[in-house]
Amino acid sequence: MIRVRLPYQLCKLAAVEAEIVLSITGTPTQAEVIDAIEARFPELRGTMRDPASGKRRPYVRFFACEQDLSHQPLDTPLPDPVVRGIEAFHVVGAMSGG
Repeated sequence: MIRVRLPYQLCKLAAVEAEIVLSITGTPTQAEVIDAIEARFPELRGTMRDPASGKRRPYVRFFACEQDLSHQPLDTPLPDPVVRGIEAFHVVGAMSGG
């Protein structure tokens, strides 16, 4: 069981609560979490990663266990507390401007 916390904008788009629960077998990675989210909520396809390149969108960040996972390869296994459902995998919309 993987707990995923989504930002408000994605929750509204998918009509879900802030936290969703996914079932992923094996050793889950960031890419597998995104795949599962996009499969379950097709309206979120392309919101977290570019559909053509598969890369994370510039203003989207991934966090877990108080660590920024955004710059790790998407095929990096998730931290154990996330895999066990103790901690959530957070999708955060970054801000910019001044």
